[in-house]
This record gives sequence, C-alpha cells and structure tokens, in this order.
Amino acid sequence: MAKLILLSTGISGALAVMLGAFGAHGLKSRLAENLLTVYQTGIQYHFYHTLALGFVALALYRWPGSTLLSVAGWSFIIGILLFSGSLYLLAVTGIKWLGAVTPIGGVAFIIGWACISWFAARNV
Repeated sequence: MAKLILLSTGISGALAVMLGAFGAHGLKSRLAENLLTVYQTGIQYHFYHTLALGFVALALYRWPGSTLLSVAGWSFIIGILLFSGSLYLLAVTGIKWLGAVTPIGGVAFIIGWACISWFAARNV
C-alpha cells in the first residue's frame, strides 16, 4: 500500500504543478477574476493534500499494516479528485452544479485528517 500511495503522491504533485502553471499562464487572461480565484483554491488544496499524501505514504512504510493510514491516503486521493477536480472544472467550464461536488471532496479531506489523528492517538 505504501508504494501505491507514494506513487500517487508523485503523480498528484506533478499534476498540481502542471495545472498550477496552466492556470497562471494559460487561464489568467481567459477567466474572470472570480473563476481564477476558484481555480487557485483548487490548486492550493491540491498541493496541501499532496504533501499530506506523501506524509501518509512515508508513515505507511513505518506502519505498513495500518488501516487508518491507508484510509487517510485514499481519502486524500478522493478529496483531491472531488474537491480540487470540481473546482478546476467549475472554473474552466462555468458549470455551476459542479460546486455541489466540492463539499464531498472536503469531507474526504476531513476524514483523512481524522484518520491520521485517530492513528496517532492509538499508536504513537
């Protein structure tokens, strides 16, 4: 599991950099200011949770059988896809209903952080 989460961290980090550069250079002159802000929020949370995902991957090498850490990792991946992904699509397409998906990704992020806290309380 650790290897898969670490691989996902690398892919997510690379995508965050590419999408951030695309937003800064390719979208800056094409999006309204409010939609550019939405896109940038997606980038910020993408980066934050990619770093958290890397932390989880490294922790899984230390505690390879931890279900809580595995759930945290998958929660961060799901959160990145739903939270950041919905914001990227909302900003680029203007489809408003995508905003309803964003909180589901936020809940996934919260679950990930809660799992880390629960793991720490029980094991560290």
